[in-house]
Amino acid sequence: MTHGDAGNVPTRALLARTCAAEWSRLWTVKATWWFLAAAAVIMNGIAVMAGISAAGQPNPPTGDPAWGVAPMVILPAQFALLALALMAVTSEYASGGIVPTLQWTPRRGVLFLARTVVAAGTATCLGVLLAVTASLAGYAAARPLLELPLDEGVDALSTIAFVLAAGTLLAVGLAFVLRSTAGVLVSVFLLLLVLPGLLPQLGYDWLTDIADLLPGTGALFLLTEEPRGRGLTDGSSAITMVAWAAGALLLGWLRLVRDDANR
Repeated sequence: MTHGDAGNVPTRALLARTCAAEWSRLWTVKATWWFLAAAAVIMNGIAVMAGISAAGQPNPPTGDPAWGVAPMVILPAQFALLALALMAVTSEYASGGIVPTLQWTPRRGVLFLARTVVAAGTATCLGVLLAVTASLAGYAAARPLLELPLDEGVDALSTIAFVLAAGTLLAVGLAFVLRSTAGVLVSVFLLLLVLPGLLPQLGYDWLTDIADLLPGTGALFLLTEEPRGRGLTDGSSAITMVAWAAGALLLGWLRLVRDDANR
């Protein structure tokens, strides 16, 4: 397909082709494999250590679900998965590759949708898969103490999928807005980890209220039900994360379709 033919291709066909191209590009970048390896080592390593620790206790837990380790290990590993997703956007701005990409896919809305779906979807699916392997690793390390009930596994994995999806969509949206790997990493780190823990420690109720509106607080509550006693619920936490992700994506889409790609 030549540049001149792009406007004649039906949107559905162009979207499918662009998604295929984004998928291929994602897996030909070494950084993708490094971030995936980091997440796998972190999650499975922590799960094995938790299983060994549980088995070595004087009164080891018996009959507890091994799925309980999955939310614990996803908290530190999520940053590797978020970095995987945002690098799919920012890497082309750093290299200048965004210009030829838009020459071959001039419909910017199609490129935005394809890149968002592939980057966020891949990172989310990989995170859920690693949560399964981590739970199995913890189960094997503590065997025969722990169990793997299917219903609790579905609940844990669905929560993890939602948290990862919202987090990666936020990261991708910020990547389209800031167009800088360092800037997006710092922003995501602040919103998901630093500010939710720091603001309540400063002793002002209004700062605690702000912390409760940050996506990191919602993610922490959904995964661990902490912090308690601040009026947080599963519903409010989910709405908070969706609102942040939607806002970041809207701003990212606006910048992509309105601003020059090389600025």
